Amino acid sequence: MSLRFYKPYTSGTRNRISVDFNEITVSQPLKKLRFFNHNSRGRNNRGVITNRGIGGGHKRLYRLIDFKRNKFGIEAKVITIEYDPNRNTYICLLNYKDGEKRYILHPRNLLTGDTVLSDFTAPIKIGNALPLFQIPLGTNIHNVEFRPGRGGQIVRSAGTYSQVIAKENMFVTLRLPSGEVRLIEKYCWATIGQIGNIDFFNIKLGKAGRSRWLGRTPKVRGVAMNPCDHPHGGGEGKSPVGRSKPVTPWGKTALGKRTRRPKLYSNIYIIRSRNSN
Repeated sequence: MSLRFYKPYTSGTRNRISVDFNEITVSQPLKKLRFFNHNSRGRNNRGVITNRGIGGGHKRLYRLIDFKRNKFGIEAKVITIEYDPNRNTYICLLNYKDGEKRYILHPRNLLTGDTVLSDFTAPIKIGNALPLFQIPLGTNIHNVEFRPGRGGQIVRSAGTYSQVIAKENMFVTLRLPSGEVRLIEKYCWATIGQIGNIDFFNIKLGKAGRSRWLGRTPKVRGVAMNPCDHPHGGGEGKSPVGRSKPVTPWGKTALGKRTRRPKLYSNIYIIRSRNSN
């Protein structure tokens, strides 16, 4: 994988950096594993905007991803590596020996023609899925479950991985991409390896239009609004915020205030917070 830099032929290409899609093998997804997913555009069931900055964008078809990896003991062959508009990493299509086909997140360095396996005794190999208690210390993993059987919910973003650092009794200690160290039940499953498309975070869109294609609408600074629209609004000329701390449009403290509930049941599983120095 490599980055593609553009010469300044136009204003939009002057600062544009994109990913070279040389890993992609096909351009059309499998028909059985794609379907239309409604785009809410940030509105609720009454049509009221509840999430600002969302709207427009190119049409997308959702790809059905297998986060559970629950076909145990059946080998699968990687037949394609594909682009997915719904996430920042690539996906790959597996063809199992019994004829079933499923999409999974594409691990780094997994190539077409390779075989993967999901089993309690699967070898420690990129793309294989195992329960946490079977994975050696220091192994990089992704697509990790929070609860056994629920499917992978964390470490699914491009270029990310978690690391197994300890095992004790019913729990395995993981270091997450955020820096948080927490306990996960040892019967939760995970996939070996790092997520692919590691250059995603070096992309520069280059122009506002590409952001609109992704379904993002423009956002206006609070200080540029009127007082009726935002607590930072109003004043003559270029006025400051006018408060001791910046606030949200609804008057809540912004920029740095911790919002996690202090008595959340899962706090006992966090050994070191991502916010700790």
